[in-house]
Amino acid sequence: MAPRLPRLIVPHCPHHVVQRGHSRQAVFASDDDYDAYLSDIYEKKMELGVQVHAYCLMTNHVHLLLTPGDDASGVARLMKEVARRATRRFNGRSARSGSLWESRYKSSLVQTETYLLACMRYIELNPVRAGMVARCEDYQWSSYRARMGSCGSRELDMHSVYLGLAHSESERRKAYRDYVQSVESADELALMRRASREGHPTADAEYSAALELSLGRQIVPKARGRPRKT
Repeated sequence: MAPRLPRLIVPHCPHHVVQRGHSRQAVFASDDDYDAYLSDIYEKKMELGVQVHAYCLMTNHVHLLLTPGDDASGVARLMKEVARRATRRFNGRSARSGSLWESRYKSSLVQTETYLLACMRYIELNPVRAGMVARCEDYQWSSYRARMGSCGSRELDMHSVYLGLAHSESERRKAYRDYVQSVESADELALMRRASREGHPTADAEYSAALELSLGRQIVPKARGRPRKT
């Protein structure tokens, strides 16, 4: 197995973050758990200067689309603290001990102009793909309803790419709703899944290569084996 590359977090760039329950166990048992987690997200994002562009809290894992400010460590600090608080609540109520979450959350830097909207859609469609609801707007614990104005969400920050969809909020909501209801490309869906699972950038090869050059470090594992002779 190839060695795991260090986690990549870049200031002012969006990152798709996924954290799963330990051994795929449930991490939310009641509405209060979901509400408390979102409250913690709001508190820590305000404290650490991290923006939240999309979220979806599933039964045994969470998806977040986060942009750190000048301090890239804000993402790690936010994830650590909200996970710690959720564990304390869960363990205290269940008279259990030990970790609630997998030890390492997954993070994938998102190529903004190309994949940001696709990543938002991927995150907010999770309950639909899981067969939990028929439509995004039927799921209470994602950012879709807040984006559509069906409920308030102090946790949500509208990214400039989303704001650029139209001049008015009603037009933006319609454009995004139509986009979410359109068919997801199989290749795009595969990229989202692979990137979030392996921690690679959600980006095309050209963008990833340019990013490696600018950062002076490897961010995508190289192909196994010796190079093919020409």
